[in-house]
Amino acid sequence: MRAKLVLAVMLVVSGVAYAQERPLGYLQPGEFDVSAILGPAPVEGDPRYDADRRIFLETRKLAGSPRYELATTDAKGSPADMLKAFSCAAGVELTPENSPKLAAVARRAIMDTAMQAGRAKEFYKRERPYVIDPGEPLCQAPEELLDRNTGRASYDYPSGHSTVGWTWATVIAGAAPDRAQHALERGRAYAESRMVCGMHNASAVQAGILTAAATMAAVQNKPEYQADLALARQELTELRSSGHAPTSCEVEQQLLMQRILPGGLER
Repeated sequence: MRAKLVLAVMLVVSGVAYAQERPLGYLQPGEFDVSAILGPAPVEGDPRYDADRRIFLETRKLAGSPRYELATTDAKGSPADMLKAFSCAAGVELTPENSPKLAAVARRAIMDTAMQAGRAKEFYKRERPYVIDPGEPLCQAPEELLDRNTGRASYDYPSGHSTVGWTWATVIAGAAPDRAQHALERGRAYAESRMVCGMHNASAVQAGILTAAATMAAVQNKPEYQADLALARQELTELRSSGHAPTSCEVEQQLLMQRILPGGLER
């Protein structure tokens, strides 16, 4: 029964391909509920609702820029894509072939964090920004994010991609503590890519980071997680001593330093 629930929730967190093997997470059913931590999604009349709209329209100016190109790449979200996205942060080229233990612990942790994100989405039912303000440029086809059951756009709050990105950042920070700041910077930028893409509101991105951070605070105490992370740390340590350094990290770092704030955008 739980495997079916996991699969259903992963389909809600659209575009992030982790549902194939359906591994169980580290938390037991009912052990944690992020809705007690997340604030409510913005609604009309809430200043945050208006701020979300302003940020969405302002960030459309980034279309065609290098930061927009990075956001388009970040939208892919498969395990192989995530390893590549965090290679500069880890200081070594990561692939499914050379980092299976790291990928495995991230995939299992994501079953917990994405479960929480999916439940919150269904509870708040917040519309995505391009549904509220249609016709603006997006770096991802809206058809990719349709709910398979309803045929309509999946919900906005919290952002599933942001949740997944911050989960990866947390896992890599634990596996390579000396690279923790790099990993978390990349996790923040990965989440902000959803604003750059126009696929999520700013409030949803922030809620996705909080969803992952809060859930991982519970996951990190689990002996199974600690044991799996120790194996991933050993794997990553060995890889960093013998693996290849990733390319274009200086260019990526320049883009990560670009803060996505109204009035402060640079093409």
